[in-house]
Amino acid sequence: MTAPVLEVEDLRVDLRTPRGTAHVVNGLSYTVGAGETVAVVGESGSGKSVSVLALLGLLPARTATVTGRALLGGEDLLTMSPERLRQVRGPGVGMVFQDPMTSLNPVLTVGRQLTEGLRAHGSLSRAAARARAVELLGEVGLPDPGRAVDRYPHELSGGMRQRVVIAIALANSPSLLIADEATTALDVTVQAQILDLVERLQTEHGTGVVWITHDLGVVAGTADRVLVMYGGRCVEDGTVDDVLERPEHPYTRGLLGALPDLATDDDADLATIPGTPPPPTDLPAGCVFWPRCPVRGDARCETEQPPLAVVGSARADLPHRAATWCAEGEAS
Repeated sequence: MTAPVLEVEDLRVDLRTPRGTAHVVNGLSYTVGAGETVAVVGESGSGKSVSVLALLGLLPARTATVTGRALLGGEDLLTMSPERLRQVRGPGVGMVFQDPMTSLNPVLTVGRQLTEGLRAHGSLSRAAARARAVELLGEVGLPDPGRAVDRYPHELSGGMRQRVVIAIALANSPSLLIADEATTALDVTVQAQILDLVERLQTEHGTGVVWITHDLGVVAGTADRVLVMYGGRCVEDGTVDDVLERPEHPYTRGLLGALPDLATDDDADLATIPGTPPPPTDLPAGCVFWPRCPVRGDARCETEQPPLAVVGSARADLPHRAATWCAEGEAS
């Protein structure tokens, strides 16, 4: 087996706020293999985006404390100097943010924004960088890339802008691609095109992908493995089939139960998870989900934090794990 592209071990992120220390990420661990897609899911505020921003050194240094390890090609992202991180961002890891209009500079052409990264991380001439930019725009499916390279972001549609952002992220052939809600703002047709594009490019280049999303439909169609976050913690992980078809954590079941069912009565109320996620400044002492849990049992739910334990798996090398005292298939 080849070495993982990314190994995250015991990642913790604390943010200093006027209301006290916010424990936003609490002991997160996972790996991403070459050509593998790991989806990180959960409600807003679960710590998904902060966990990847921490890996790339994009959190404010004055207010954020980040600990743990995050090995990319054997190097720890969390201990790199700012200069080394700048060298790694691009060739080592690319990132696609949710809103392309906030990712792209409105006063620079698409070509200028593509060639900037190409020239910063290589020795390409201006002409060679422009030719590569046109080639990249063609690879991500933009029509007439020779003209698109000279356009400004506002002259492109939302789907086209997102393709540009993906082209920028993939320009230096990174070993890891992080997509943070990359299709949330797109209509379903464009979303499907973007998902197909990422999958094709991933297959061609062997890129590992971390897909941050709350859309379980996207997860079902793209992911190899799923990591469910709640209250800054991983509460369940495993293969996409294990987690989506045989969920063990009550929170995961709640997320799946809240999906719209086209076969139900149009007048039926949508299922919801009662309550709201806990503030990261005041997390429960025991199971992080117990205040909202419909099946909470004895007192240890409120006082003891359950470990992430094996509950079964369709694959011996990829165990299905859940952090709950209520798992039906928990191994003894």
